[in-house]
Amino acid sequence: MDITTLLGLLVAFGFVLLGQYLEGGSFASILQPTAAFIVFGGTLGAVLVSFPRRDVIRGLKLAKQAIFEKSSTHASLIQELVELAGTARRDGLLALESRLANIEDDFMKRAVQYLVDGVDAEVARDALEAEIHAEQQESLVAAKVFESAGGYSPTIGIIGAVLGLIHVMENLNDPSKLGSGIAVAFVATVYGVGAANLVLLPVATKLKRKIGLEKDRKTLIVEGVLAIHEGLNPRVLEEKLKAYVGR
Repeated sequence: MDITTLLGLLVAFGFVLLGQYLEGGSFASILQPTAAFIVFGGTLGAVLVSFPRRDVIRGLKLAKQAIFEKSSTHASLIQELVELAGTARRDGLLALESRLANIEDDFMKRAVQYLVDGVDAEVARDALEAEIHAEQQESLVAAKVFESAGGYSPTIGIIGAVLGLIHVMENLNDPSKLGSGIAVAFVATVYGVGAANLVLLPVATKLKRKIGLEKDRKTLIVEGVLAIHEGLNPRVLEEKLKAYVGR
């Protein structure tokens, strides 16, 4: 679990609410269902208009990466690649076939399968790098869903504020309705700006960073597997990969 995401959300919302309390406001005063319907519903609608269904669904699935971390680390990947290199150097590349069932990472399994099948190193590199590039581009589009939502949200908040003020103007002769209209107007703006800057845009930034890290992780696998294909000594391979990712 990525504790920084949860901690960041807790700190952001916590200090905003603390500031509201210190100013003498109450939590109930910023709970306005009407404003929430306008801002969040309008933002969702704008996103659905902007992106195909496939991109929206992928964006929602990708959102969990902002909270959860991959279980494998660079250190564990390097260790696994070094062990595979030892097996290949000792018993030959075909001996890696018996290790395929124990490889949990699907991308690494496909890369090692190329070795077992005797695929040329350059062909294997081209295929694996094409897969990395294609996945990265699809994931960046999915992250763009949140980035776009963060752009729409404040504007939808302004729409909510204008609608609230229209409601106020229509009821100037009824003071009992003025308070609720003004509340919707200002709270809608808070919802729009808050959702964009506390959640949507930070999540988009986190996702783009993790997409970059995933590319680095898979590139490490490619370099390691191709080094095994070249017959590189396991100890030399370990030093090479450690230097590649930084110690």
